[in-house]
Amino acid sequence: MALIVQKFGGSSVADAESIKRVAKRIVETRKAGNEVVVAVSAMGDTTDDLLDLAHRVTLLPAPRELDMLLTAGERISMALLAMAIKSMGHDARSFTGSQAGMITDAQHGAARIVDVTPGRVRAALDEGSIAIVAGFQGFNRGTGDITTLGRGGSDTTAVALAAALDADVCEIYTDVDGIFTADPRIVPRAHAVPRITSEEMLELAAAGAKVLHIRAVEYARRHGVTLHVRSSFSNKQGTIVYNPAGPGLDENGAPVEEPVIAGVATDLSEAKITVVGIRDEPGKAAELFTAVARTGANIDMIVQNVSAAATGLTDISFTLPKASAQSVLTALSSEQATLGFASLQHDDQIGKLALVGAGMRTNAGVSAQLFRALFDAGINIEMISTSEIRISVVTRADSIRAAALAVHSAFGLDGDEDAVVYAGTGR
Repeated sequence: MALIVQKFGGSSVADAESIKRVAKRIVETRKAGNEVVVAVSAMGDTTDDLLDLAHRVTLLPAPRELDMLLTAGERISMALLAMAIKSMGHDARSFTGSQAGMITDAQHGAARIVDVTPGRVRAALDEGSIAIVAGFQGFNRGTGDITTLGRGGSDTTAVALAAALDADVCEIYTDVDGIFTADPRIVPRAHAVPRITSEEMLELAAAGAKVLHIRAVEYARRHGVTLHVRSSFSNKQGTIVYNPAGPGLDENGAPVEEPVIAGVATDLSEAKITVVGIRDEPGKAAELFTAVARTGANIDMIVQNVSAAATGLTDISFTLPKASAQSVLTALSSEQATLGFASLQHDDQIGKLALVGAGMRTNAGVSAQLFRALFDAGINIEMISTSEIRISVVTRADSIRAAALAVHSAFGLDGDEDAVVYAGTGR
């Protein structure tokens, strides 16, 4: 008997018929002789609707109360799913995050899991029940308050349960047939890949791929959890995300030929800030980014220009989430005299494209091929960043779709037919 953790996103449980379809799939897994634990998201766009409602009541909702409100969405879907399974003749028990033992820090809105004590979930399984757990939520022991894990948190809930229960696999069900070489909503000829390393998946998630949340991939890699990304709308095989035993080895230690390129990711959620005319001398960058760090903003790419010989001044550009840009601009403006820069520039019309593949380590010419593809498409590059298995570029937001199509084709990633996106939201 295998223990399988399954996670179903909002698009998979968007309405009553969808919930019954998901319940049937869960029951089939149970009938096959497996123990089943399910993490479920709120129905459809419920979380967004609740957020909109909160902001109609007040411009600045209290973080504690906002968490209390938002967790209502998962409580609804978990109870309805348990009812649907019971109607099919199988016992199911629903649990909130706190009842399932999802213990977090005290950070409302973006809590991190610090421990998982799934005693009640394990007891339900031992008694032959299917356990349904509300994703996205937990509780803090110190305050006794309910917390939420941030957007995409249901993926992390599922992986944390899989790790704590020593599950055989964690199946992440979504509205596409696995992990694709690009977002099929942007690149129609993208195709699903059968296997991908957790390292490659981390880079794709960090670069904007929405199919898996980055915290879930990090947690799975750290705890040795194998992920299986599948569609809840079809029976296609999907994609296995595995932890390789070493460079060029699969999870069993067997040698494999790593693909040069695993996929292309795009992201339109970032802005660029340029600090103009700052002294090019030791310590200035440290002072600048210390001021940025105090705002809590997460910096992605950083580029420093060559300083002008006549003035000794340089420009430093960096990208960050659009939502953090205003607080960073305010913080830097307040310290302009101390930092000694001339001015600030803010650009929220940028897009990021990332090319990811473990095979980059041993294949020359990837950068040249990428830049040639963008040149041929008439797309200008504003920033470049690299790692061992990733090359990221920043360009204009209105060019990002054309860039993704051009690069995807240039590296031979196009499939024979258009990909199917069943629900269309990706949530």
